[in-house]
Amino acid sequence: MELESSTAPMIPLWLAGEAPAGPAPSFRPWLEPYLLETERPLGAVLICPGGGYRNRAPHEGEPVARRFNRLGWHAFVVHYRVAPHRHPRPLQDAARALRLIRQQATTWQVDPDHVAVCGFSAGGHLAASLGVHFRHPSLQGTGPLERLSCRPDGLILCYPVITAGEFRHAGSFENLLGPDATPAQRLELSLETRVSPETPPTFLWHTADDPAVPVENSLLFAQALRRHRVPFELHVYPHGRHGLGLADEDPHVASWLPLCAAWLRSLGWPTAARDTTA
Repeated sequence: MELESSTAPMIPLWLAGEAPAGPAPSFRPWLEPYLLETERPLGAVLICPGGGYRNRAPHEGEPVARRFNRLGWHAFVVHYRVAPHRHPRPLQDAARALRLIRQQATTWQVDPDHVAVCGFSAGGHLAASLGVHFRHPSLQGTGPLERLSCRPDGLILCYPVITAGEFRHAGSFENLLGPDATPAQRLELSLETRVSPETPPTFLWHTADDPAVPVENSLLFAQALRRHRVPFELHVYPHGRHGLGLADEDPHVASWLPLCAAWLRSLGWPTAARDTTA
């Protein structure tokens, strides 16, 4: 029988003195597991809350993890570094979290070949960054953890920040790169330009009238996925404010999660399948 357990202890991503140097050293990024009791390995979702690389929105963390639990999957929330930390610090934290999940797969009963990364807004940019930059030089190392792959098996991008071009969310890029970023730095993190055939299958959703992060962000990423023949599913809802999270306030937009669950099941995500409607 598979039942939702209480939240496991918060797990530091880096041991003392191990994290790459940066400002605000008092903040220690950490991983928050939401595990199911199970006798067989299940798929998992690593969640990156949004917040413009300035903070991490609580409503896009634990509530989302618990909803994925209800759908029969393990879930994890990564509390990554934000400003004044700059790129690649958040990306290093997300990669570390994914590798840690794979390292502990046997202990946590996770299927290491079915770990998706789900991100909201700027957290969607972080998730997508891991999907296109998993070979980034800053993520490489010789330790046993660094030798594990940090490529996600799937991406779930919820009203994501994607482009540093015409439709950019300026605040996210300023927090991530600083006010004096070069054109080359912006291009590297304009993720629609970095999609390749190795980018993982992707589920995207957005609202057409999002006033903060234009829907073109999702459309540009979907176009790039199509160009490289990467499987994707895209849902654009006519109306809805930015930062809806689970979107419980809007039953129509809230359909994104059952649709996402069906997408994951179609990709073979092992699930306890206790609730298929969320």
